[in-house]
Amino acid sequence: MAKTIFKSSDKSNFILNMTEDQYSKLASFGLIGACFITCLLTIIPEVSDTTTYTAATVGLAISGVICMILALIAMIKKYVSGSIILPAAVFAAIIGWSTVSLYNSYDYNVGFYGFPQRGEGLLATIFYFCFFITAASIRRTKGLKTFLYAIISVGFLNAVIAIIQIFTKKLLYISYRDISLLEMTVTPDGLSQSPIFLAMLLTLSLTAALTVAASDENKKWRIFSVISACLFTFVMVFTRTLMGVCGASLGILAGIAAVFITKAPKIRLLQPAAAIAAAVIGITIAGTAMSGKRDGYHLCDGQILWSDDAYQRISASGNYNPDAVDIEDTYDVYSYLSEKTKRIIEKNKAYGTGPEQLVYPQIYTYSMLNQNAAITDLTIVNKGTFDKTYNEYLYTAATRGIPTLVFTVILLALAVISGYRKLRRSRSEISTAFFLMTVCGILIFFIGASNITYSPIFWACTGACFAKLAADNTSAKNSVTEEIAENTAPAQKNDESEESV
Repeated sequence: MAKTIFKSSDKSNFILNMTEDQYSKLASFGLIGACFITCLLTIIPEVSDTTTYTAATVGLAISGVICMILALIAMIKKYVSGSIILPAAVFAAIIGWSTVSLYNSYDYNVGFYGFPQRGEGLLATIFYFCFFITAASIRRTKGLKTFLYAIISVGFLNAVIAIIQIFTKKLLYISYRDISLLEMTVTPDGLSQSPIFLAMLLTLSLTAALTVAASDENKKWRIFSVISACLFTFVMVFTRTLMGVCGASLGILAGIAAVFITKAPKIRLLQPAAAIAAAVIGITIAGTAMSGKRDGYHLCDGQILWSDDAYQRISASGNYNPDAVDIEDTYDVYSYLSEKTKRIIEKNKAYGTGPEQLVYPQIYTYSMLNQNAAITDLTIVNKGTFDKTYNEYLYTAATRGIPTLVFTVILLALAVISGYRKLRRSRSEISTAFFLMTVCGILIFFIGASNITYSPIFWACTGACFAKLAADNTSAKNSVTEEIAENTAPAQKNDESEESV
């Protein structure tokens, strides 16, 4: 008989009567929302010059609330396995110390909601925790496979939009249409708000696509994944970023590894080879017909992350200072950001500057503005300032304190260990894909920054490394049954021999 509360109807108590299959289905839909909602709402500012990217942050809030409800249901129904207790406690410690950092920060409002149009304050961290728990609570392989397909599909959507941007300059924020120092150089951002963020997202999608192409039983999905992988690498080199080049390389290496891990036919190594060919074609086109003032393929990281994104798009920082950094030298740009961030960490070791408030300690002039002026008005008049360090580990220590960085490293280490153990037990498509995506995500954080398009997917992938699937339980039961059978077989033979005697 179905459970009810206070003699209410069965339908109104669907949570109490929810089965593992029903929850897994709902959770997979929630994670699909985490993939798509933010991207779809980014279309609004991309097609309208009068609308800000606040719409995209609303997308994170919508998907975050959905997964918050799903995480609560998982806890009520006790779908959260014992293996998730320690990582969940570590994630809670991240939130706890981020709260302490918020209390000691410059701006409570920015610390909680995030910098305007960035949206990665304490509230976003809570949402990431909910994505993590929702993925970890899925008990059915089908639920995680649906999420895996969604990661490929959201990459495909972004890549298609990026192709339109590259060849038509439509659906593209104006600062990415013509890099000022390199005329005619188009750098697509898809629906990810920045070419660097797009490359980060496509790294995960590429890893997922090549894993599915190597091992999925569905032929249609294998074909779609191969086509998608080629499209991803083609677009990634067009972002003209270090992240694009490194992300494509990581994704291809992960795809090759997936063939061997899943023991797929070696002929499927041609699929990563096809992705490499697409990247070579992209570099050739980008380095000739669309190369701008320079000859050959070149990177534009400095101009993109500083002038085009932070300064022009959302007024999160001042423009770069040409006397301090060579904006066309990629190494110089990243070195400058890292070194200055390390000096900020030295002064704020325990609590950091506060979530999303890296630019605050860099402000040195009000330039005719009063101290109550909007932060976006202050930042743009302070040349040489920046709001993001493109090394997430340094950025975490600088904004939320070294304790938060320590908790983050512990959490990621636990995810890798858990994912590897699952991989040793079962070299399935699911365990392979989420382990490889987690590892790739951890590595690209060394040259990337957390953002509301990429991070929900990444944290859900880490959560999936802890998911206790029913198939795992079945395998365990089967292995125990086989072991019992092996142990009892000799006894049965002895009995038979005694009878014959």
